[in-house]
Amino acid sequence: MKRIERLSYHFVEFVPDELDDGALYISMPYGIVTHKCCCGCGNKVVTPLTPTDWKLIYDGQSVSLDPSVGNWSLPCRSHYWITNGRVYWSAQWAQKTVDEARSRDRLAKLRYFTDETVFELPTESPSSPPPRRRRRHRWLQRWRKTT
Repeated sequence: MKRIERLSYHFVEFVPDELDDGALYISMPYGIVTHKCCCGCGNKVVTPLTPTDWKLIYDGQSVSLDPSVGNWSLPCRSHYWITNGRVYWSAQWAQKTVDEARSRDRLAKLRYFTDETVFELPTESPSSPPPRRRRRHRWLQRWRKTT
C-alpha cells in the first residue's frame, strides 16, 4: 500500500468499525481523532484530544493535529505531521528519544491531572476572606541587597 499524502475529515459521534484510507474521523463527544496509519500499513491510529495529548485545529476547510503523530508502538514506526489536511513526513526516532518523550508525557499528565489547586478543598468558611499572601516587593528586595 502506498503512503497517504492528503486526508479528508469527517466529524462523527462514533468511529466506524471500518476506516477508509486517507480519512480522519473526529469524535468531539469522545475527544478522539482516529485514522489508518498514513504509511499504508493499515493499522488504526487513535489520538486523544486532551490538554496533555493532541490538539485539533479546524479552520472551516481543513484540520491539523498538533503535535506530530509518532506510531512508535506499531511495526512501521511511522512519524508524520497532519497540517491543513496534508501529511508531512518526519524522521523516525531512536528508541531512547521515544522513551524520553514518553517520560515527559507521563510527567505532564501527572502534573496536569494532580494539580493541587484543582482538587484543593476550602479550609475556611466561604464567607471568610481569602488568606493574605506575603509578597516582597522588588524595591524591598533591591534595598536589602544594598544594605
